[in-house]
Amino acid sequence: MHRYRWKARPDVAQLEQAIDQLRTELIRTRRQLTGKQQYIDRLKFLVQQRSNRIDDQRGRIEKLQERNRHLDEENDHLAEMVRLTPDGPL
Repeated sequence: MHRYRWKARPDVAQLEQAIDQLRTELIRTRRQLTGKQQYIDRLKFLVQQRSNRIDDQRGRIEKLQERNRHLDEENDHLAEMVRLTPDGPL
């Protein structure tokens, strides 16, 4: 003789409640993820802007350094000219 074991049926109401809770949690998690993605996108934008500004400033610094070198050379040349003049410095 075979004995049949009857499986207890899970409570449908409990399962529906669990599904609703999981859906709510999923919605909450998606909103948090969206907010974090927007925050990351904003940070990326700001980093890019800052990098561009740094590059621009480096370019200006290099130009000014080159201009200073040129002026130093010109100054040295003029000082040498004054030193070599027969009348000497004024």
